[in-house]
Amino acid sequence: MREIVDGVGELAVGYVHVHAVVDDRGVILVDTGLPGREAAVADGLRRIGRRIRDVHTILLTHRHPDHTGAAAALRAASGARVVAHAADAPAVTGNRPDPPRGVLRLAARVMGTPAPTPVDDWITGGGPVPGLPHVRAVPTPGHTPGHTAFLLDRAGGVLFAGDAAGGGPGGRVCRPPRLVTADRAGAETSIRSLGTLDFEVAVFGHGRAVTSGAARRFRDRWRS
Repeated sequence: MREIVDGVGELAVGYVHVHAVVDDRGVILVDTGLPGREAAVADGLRRIGRRIRDVHTILLTHRHPDHTGAAAALRAASGARVVAHAADAPAVTGNRPDPPRGVLRLAARVMGTPAPTPVDDWITGGGPVPGLPHVRAVPTPGHTPGHTAFLLDRAGGVLFAGDAAGGGPGGRVCRPPRLVTADRAGAETSIRSLGTLDFEVAVFGHGRAVTSGAARRFRDRWRS
């Protein structure tokens, strides 16, 4: 678990990042990594002196299995509530599975299929996450219909971008991968909208974190 700013850690689980936020109630996880990798998440938490039972909330940025894969196991082990956007939640609960197509079908054979899990809070728009006044949901549809970034009120603002954007070399901000993005035009609109927010740090599901001047990098990259 690598510390990004005070109380915010980043854990690489294979090729995807899981993020942990330590607050006065315990731990918030942003995404959960690949199916069957809950032990890796537990090990990452132990490195910062925390345990799975300390997790009180799991925020899911979107429904893809490399981000929701361990959600069921982690919820069962911790009793945490799971939060996801209403447009993606049915795929997480298993009520409306999201059958993989194209390159996602091939990827699913490698990643595995996540176990379904209840979603305790279905969010439908932006604003403070229920029960987390220091975390704001930021709708970023495109990569998936319900993709949601989260903005933490800490260290000048920490954006958890999920797959709305990626981090490249030298602090470069990148578009999400085209082959697994449902609505490319929507994703483009969303990534531009992130540049209108105020935040100092950005972390991503894939790629390197930007630890200073992050919002400016979004604006400079997608200046109209």
